[in-house]
Amino acid sequence: MEEVEHLDVLIVGAGLSGIAAACHLQRRCPEHRYAILEGREALGGTWDLFRYPGVRSDSDMYTLGYAFRPWRDKHAIADGAAILGYLRDTAREHGVERHIRYGHRVVAASWSTPQARWTVEVAVRGVTRRLSCDFLFMCSGYYRYEAGHRPDFAGLDDYRGRVVHPQQWPAELDWTGLRVVVIGSGATAMTLVPALAERAAKVTLLQRSPTWVLALPAVDPLAERLRGRLPARWVFSIMRWKAVLVGQGFFQLCRRQPERASRMLLSGVRRALGPLADRLADFTPRYKPWTQRLCLLPDGDLFRALRAGRAEVVTDEIERFTAGGLKLRSGRELDADLVVTATGLELQVLGGVAIEVDGRRVDPADTLIYKGLMHSGVPNLASCTGYTNASWTLKAELSCEYVGRLLQHMRRRGLRRCVPQPDGAVEPRPWIDFGSGYVQRALDRLPRQGSRPPWTLHQNYLRDLLLLRFGRLDDGVLRFD
Repeated sequence: MEEVEHLDVLIVGAGLSGIAAACHLQRRCPEHRYAILEGREALGGTWDLFRYPGVRSDSDMYTLGYAFRPWRDKHAIADGAAILGYLRDTAREHGVERHIRYGHRVVAASWSTPQARWTVEVAVRGVTRRLSCDFLFMCSGYYRYEAGHRPDFAGLDDYRGRVVHPQQWPAELDWTGLRVVVIGSGATAMTLVPALAERAAKVTLLQRSPTWVLALPAVDPLAERLRGRLPARWVFSIMRWKAVLVGQGFFQLCRRQPERASRMLLSGVRRALGPLADRLADFTPRYKPWTQRLCLLPDGDLFRALRAGRAEVVTDEIERFTAGGLKLRSGRELDADLVVTATGLELQVLGGVAIEVDGRRVDPADTLIYKGLMHSGVPNLASCTGYTNASWTLKAELSCEYVGRLLQHMRRRGLRRCVPQPDGAVEPRPWIDFGSGYVQRALDRLPRQGSRPPWTLHQNYLRDLLLLRFGRLDDGVLRFD
């Protein structure tokens, strides 16, 4: 009979969230035995998976970096290699790396109330193994690693060029001198165009509709003034709080005075376009600011490529692929040797792991989210997610701190199970009020938030700071035994 190894905590995923979870767990609960199960053969998650040209953060590193390990590079918007190096160094310096088990892909997890533990089924390089744990912490991100979203394009089989998705960027691909069309309007497309334009004959960003964009300095001037005058940790703390407060303030402005925010953003775009200001319509979205994620352009790199004539933006819809490119609804044809489908992600809840509680299959869409990280009716399980309107890490670290507090509380009081249970007065509502395509495509698979606290999602770091770092654990909603 297979001997099942038991640990206090299993963390699923060795990316940004999983490394943070391990660091916070070690600090608050040093007596807990834990392992990180990583399905791939390297740590880093998104920052190891994504290898497309120009890959970088879409938020500043003062908030995407960890609060416990200051970001010391001068670039506030960092490239993927620098972020991956930061994660590797963090895991090594904090002794996390030795707890990572690579090639361990979690397939299923089953909770037993009589045993008060999870049994976790893991695929390990073609062999199925089992582990058990008292608490399961899902830190596997929010999208499928296997494949991104690609619409069904008419005539794709007729196209004689090459089609690639950024999520599976071929290492050997050389686009030097090619005519490239990038389909999309999100952060990935905005990142790809200026990077590809450095070597391509011409790059066309083909978008169905515009996205709100904001050009920011890659190196923050305030940080440069403070650096050398103050200790590095002070500089990091000041810049982190500046980013939090300015970001939250602008988000609130967008929600409360969208017309004013629109004018501010368009004024910045008009200045950045310079002699191409007649193309302002290509950067004037139909939706209000921050109902979808705002795209940051470090040093206005996309605008530089446009002004230099190395790139162009076309706002139109695809009628079909042709042998030599794409035919658009307007009748225009785009010649292309290479088409990049930056058409989005496929969301995945709880890493695609099949969850059972006492033999009953749990559909995440039937659960309510408690404090943004636990599922109603599911004991001893938390999932780490970030913000849609700010850096992922801000919310992820608060979630990790909360789990550490929770485990400490349970051990001190001899408690073996915790499970959030809503009462009948809580009405389910969509988990995220966000218009991005990747969210809208997955709404029927996502859990719900509730009509009142602690089931509501605030998308507000300051409120969550009070709730998760200082709020009561035994609040009458989270049931212990």
